[in-house]
Amino acid sequence: MTFLEHLEELRWTIVRSAIAIAIAMVACFIAKDFVFDTVVLAPRSSSFITYRAFCSLGQHLGMGDALCPVDMMFTLQNISMSGQFFTHLMVSFVAGFIIAFPYVLWELWRFIAPGLHPSERGSMRGLVAFATVLFLTGVGFGYFMLAPLSIQFFGTYQVSASVQNSVALDSYIAMVTSVTLWTGLVFELPLIILFLTKAGIVSPPVLRTYRKHAFVGILIVSAILTPPDVVSQLIVSGPLMLLYEFGIMISARTLRRMEAASGSIAIQARPSA
Repeated sequence: MTFLEHLEELRWTIVRSAIAIAIAMVACFIAKDFVFDTVVLAPRSSSFITYRAFCSLGQHLGMGDALCPVDMMFTLQNISMSGQFFTHLMVSFVAGFIIAFPYVLWELWRFIAPGLHPSERGSMRGLVAFATVLFLTGVGFGYFMLAPLSIQFFGTYQVSASVQNSVALDSYIAMVTSVTLWTGLVFELPLIILFLTKAGIVSPPVLRTYRKHAFVGILIVSAILTPPDVVSQLIVSGPLMLLYEFGIMISARTLRRMEAASGSIAIQARPSA
């Protein structure tokens, strides 16, 4: 294919991906009651599954009701004439993007795969499924862990009993959607390490050498994503550190495959006696 033909193929890849996101967005827009009442606004309730799980864990450990949630001491309000409509659009877009993400990855793979060597395509088989699992795991972790912890902390925090919390709707929605979406993207860390290994930028020894630096960076990211308490930061940083270690394993496996493939190519290219 010529350069212009590649651009045309890329354009249609983007168009098909955008159509998929738009279709999922429209479906989420129509299912407004389910998306908002059952999903987005659910972490406001003290009966949310995460709060009940923490409460049961505390009681099982003999801590009584120490980990049980308190009633949310804030109300949501809309202060803009078009606020609820644009909030509806934004939530529908984020939900549509999450639902269509596997298809978008598959479209990108269709565009990239023809340019890879057959051995490279073989070594990267299942990449779309792997990336999808990582993303959806991150989204679930953000929704069931980070978002409830943030809402519980900031929603119940008061400088004085005489000051009541009335939270703007767009502020609450921005917290839930941004935490959920960004956590899904952050969980793609092993995939990023895989591509950097294939590009020759990183290797397992380099990743092990800079492990301490990476863990410090993870703690900083966790402090940004979570409320300012140690427990929440540890809950977030723990899985990210495990993902980094998993990335080292993937890097080592990828490097072995690359060396084996280059060795087989060299043997095939060696002239026969």
